[in-house]
Amino acid sequence: QVQLVESGGGLVQAGGSLRLSCAASGRTFRTYAMGWFRQAPGKERELVAAISWSGGSTYYADSVKGRFTISNDNAKNTVYLQMNSLKPEDTAVYYCALDWTGRMVPTTGYDDWGQGTQVTVSS
Repeated sequence: QVQLVESGGGLVQAGGSLRLSCAASGRTFRTYAMGWFRQAPGKERELVAAISWSGGSTYYADSVKGRFTISNDNAKNTVYLQMNSLKPEDTAVYYCALDWTGRMVPTTGYDDWGQGTQVTVSS
């Protein structure tokens, strides 16, 4: 059993920055990958960014490339999402999730999820 706890969400003006954190506890293995998803009202959940356990491989959705950066600190079992140049369309609940397959994509491998943190970007 793995527990994932997100933090760092909030309200920010367009053009601003936020850093989300996801702390993992419980059972962990060194072959997993971590992803950040988001879901806006009335929209499907989408994968925003993902990172391999080693940190050597990353994935970004086209909509966030150049603005968001995913990183991890394995000593702390924590993954981060640095979000810069935020836009109103980034408003959503952001979830971290763990992919035991380590593949990052497709998204069918994500089995453990956090409770989510709200990010609201005002125009």
